[in-house]
Order: sequence, then structure tokens, then C-alpha cells
Amino acid sequence: MLTSEINIPLGDQEFRLIRDLVRDYCGIFFDDGSKYIVERRLARRVAGHHFENFRDYYRFLRYDKRREEELAAIMDILTVNETYFFREQNQLAAFSDEILAVMEEKKKGLKKFRVWSAGCSTGEEPYTIAMLLIESGRFRGWDVEVVGSDINQRVLNVAREGVYRNNSFRTTEEYYKKRYFAKSGDSTYKISDEVRAFVNFSYMNLLDPFKIKFLGHFDVIFCRNVMIYFDLESRKKVVNMFHDRMNDGGFLLLGHAESLINISTAFTLNHLKNDMVYQKPGRERKGS
Repeated sequence: MLTSEINIPLGDQEFRLIRDLVRDYCGIFFDDGSKYIVERRLARRVAGHHFENFRDYYRFLRYDKRREEELAAIMDILTVNETYFFREQNQLAAFSDEILAVMEEKKKGLKKFRVWSAGCSTGEEPYTIAMLLIESGRFRGWDVEVVGSDINQRVLNVAREGVYRNNSFRTTEEYYKKRYFAKSGDSTYKISDEVRAFVNFSYMNLLDPFKIKFLGHFDVIFCRNVMIYFDLESRKKVVNMFHDRMNDGGFLLLGHAESLINISTAFTLNHLKNDMVYQKPGRERKGS
């Protein structure tokens, strides 16, 4: 049965209860105009658990021992993921041409460099970062890791498989496609093991402090066009968490439509040649 064929109405009160529960769980916020979207996307889950209405489904999400499993499942339904390789090229130029040089100098004593792609979707962003790291020629012999995380298990499975169609290469130069991918089908390409070796993927809720602390610390954090779906308080929590997880002197790269105005003053806005990025002030954390 298709989701559109299931007619279980979502009342205003139940919508607000479920909306607030999702916001508290992961930061994603649905305004009043999104009620129909939530109703349409979750109706199948309600029917699948043999509930007659959304109120019973809300109680299930709130109190059942399987609530965490169900919340993780509906994140795959409620979140929309659209990405491609080499997205926002000015920012990537700032990363590869300027930030990497700064980090090579700062970290040469430790020879350890870590990047986090938060909200990595189907993996194009962390794989792009890894390709740029390889192309830079820096960090040979270093401990280098790119962590890609997302709250959507479905897209993480795609990322781990590393097979992409032409739509993912809409702004990719032919050089990268030939150098780092192998044709795996009529219209699919598989990422090379050389790139894959740099990248680890992890299921992560950005508002889960228990799991976040096991990530360790990072020198650069990409979080592009993720927090646009959060309310203000959730954005503040996530940015504070990024600050805590970032080594001193590290860089935070947001989407071009995003800023930290009214969110945080803990980062300074750094005007690089290619783009503007945020940086955490201070001396480098020892042992990071």
C-alpha cells in the first residue's frame, strides 16, 4: 500500500506534540506549514504499528522501550538529503588552498589531522574532502581521518557503499572522476579505495551528548546547510558542541546562507582569500 493511500489524519495538537518531540530529539523543527508533510510521511509508520491514530503513535514515540529505534527509523523518512561532489567550490578552495596550509604548520608536531563532515548525507562531501587532502600533497605519513556523520541510516548505507550516479558529478571536473572513480555499471561509478581509506562514517544525532563525546576532537568541521532545519535553541546547542569538539585554532565551515549571528560569539569570522570561514581562537589543545 502506498503512503498516499493511508488516510490517518494528524490533528493540530498531535502535530505539535510530535514536532516538539522530534525537535528535542535531533533539533529538526517543522513549522505549522509542514503539518501535511509530517502527516503524509508518517502515516505509514502509524498504520504499520497498527495504531488507529497519531495520538497513540505519539505515546509510542514517547514512552515505548522501542522509541529510540522508531525515532531513528522516522529520521530516514522525515529528512531530505540533496548533495553532490565539490559543492560550494569557493569554500572548498579556501579549505584546500588556505586552511590546509595553516593546519599543516599548526599540527606538524603531532602529525595528526581530523575533519568532521556533520550531516554528510550520501557521502559526497567527506569523499570530496578526502580527494582534496590527497591532491594537496600534504600530511604524508600523518594520521589523517575524515569522519562523515548523519542521522539518516539510509543515506549512510549509500555513503558506505560509495557508488554514485551522474547526478552526483554535476560540478565535478573530469580529472577527479577519472582519477578517483571506477565505472561500476552503465551509469554508476564507485569511489576508489585510496579515497575510502581516509573516510569513516558514523550514525550521529548532533544533540546526543553521550555519543558525541566519543568522536574526539577535530581541526576542521564542515556543517553545511544542516542547521537551517533547526530552531534557534537547537542551533545554539549544536554550535556550542562544535566549539567543544574543535581543537583550538580549528575552522568551522557552514553553508553560504548560514551565519553565527545571534547564535554564538565563540568563533571569529576569518576573511580568507577565497571565502569567509569561522575559526576557534586560542592555542592548540595539547595532545589533540
